Amino acid sequence: MERVIKTGVGWRLGWNPNAEEFKGLVAGEGWAIELTEAELNDFCRLLGQLAAAMSQMASELMDEEKIAIEAESDLLWLELEGYPEAYSVQLILNAGRRCEGFWPARSAPGLVEAAKVLKVF
Repeated sequence: MERVIKTGVGWRLGWNPNAEEFKGLVAGEGWAIELTEAELNDFCRLLGQLAAAMSQMASELMDEEKIAIEAESDLLWLELEGYPEAYSVQLILNAGRRCEGFWPARSAPGLVEAAKVLKVF
């Protein structure tokens, strides 16, 4: 199986099934973090869940109402903040390297879509 790198405006996601420890990659503008397979799986799963929740809240919010929603696993914490149609994404690794990452609202749509299909072959 070959490695996969997906890129978009202000983001990169990577998957290398042949890597020894860090099979995943998340990156923004000027930064990158290698992830274990479990961390990458949690990142993709939680990002998809939060993005779906953000979309579902669209009908319940006032037009100018900002929200922040978060989800956490043993490995990482994610937060989406902003409007249902334009939100930023923040990542904090809870274990090991204790890294942080951030994607602005213009990067989030592509990041969310890529996370859904990164490991689907």
